[in-house]
Formats: sequence, C-alpha cells, structure tokens
Amino acid sequence: MDATLHLSDADASAALARRLAPELRPGDVLLLGGEIGAGKTHFARALIRARLGRDEDVPSPTYTLVQTYDDGRAEIWHADLYRLSGPDEAFELGLDEAFATAICLVEWPDRLGTHVPADALRLDFAMLDRPGRRLRVHAEDGRWAKRVPLATAAHD
Repeated sequence: MDATLHLSDADASAALARRLAPELRPGDVLLLGGEIGAGKTHFARALIRARLGRDEDVPSPTYTLVQTYDDGRAEIWHADLYRLSGPDEAFELGLDEAFATAICLVEWPDRLGTHVPADALRLDFAMLDRPGRRLRVHAEDGRWAKRVPLATAAHD
C-alpha cells in the first residue's frame, strides 16, 4: 500500500489519527517519520486520546523516550527515539516485546536500523511551502489497506 495525502492543517491530521485509532490492535506498529515540527507528535497525541476516549495529557516522550497508556483493550507505547544513538538502545527499552504485544507509535524510526518490523505501517510527514503537511503512507503488509481510512482524507 502506498498513498500520498495532503493534510490541510493540524485538525486534518488529528482527524485522520482519530479515524485510524479504532482500527488498531495489539501488535500494530506505526512508524512516524519526518523532520522536527512535521506533525508526528501531534498525530500521536490525537490517536492516543482517541483510543483513551478522553482529553488526557499526552506529553512528548522526547526525554522519557517512552510513554505508555492502557485503554482497557490494549497497551499503547509512544516512543521517541530521536536521542538514541543506535538500535540496541531501542531494544533496551523493551520495544521488541512491545512490538508483539502493544500498539506502538514510534517517532524517529530510522533509529531502529534494520530492526523495523516488516508488517509496520509507515507514516512520513513533511512540511510544505503551502499550508498543511504531506503525508506518505506505506505498508508492505496488505492487511493495512483495509484498515487505514484513506478514503476520507485528501490525496495529493
């Protein structure tokens, strides 16, 4: 699955996250790529709040590296790997086990090196010269095509 979307503003990004949230289940990994300020954390916050069903404080895990939540159906891991120097450090956090048992949102997934789960959904955010963001969506695993709500998002 490959798609490129134009998210007109932060609300459009949050709306996509809210539509995707109920489709996720334990073992799902979302790789959130893009430069600083591209909207990765904003998307993750909206998705986590939608899963929790409340407007909870969802801090960026930039310094804690991982924040975890439990929505009563699944554990949710939000990881920010920006400060890591290599994949071994990611696994010291327990990410390998979380990939199998939790819903994982991973910012800066390039820090995983070759240890990226093959069935992950990749969401790459990019700032534009015009308002909004470009979002490239990619998955090798065909199961994502039925679960990712792209039909209601604007395509480039």
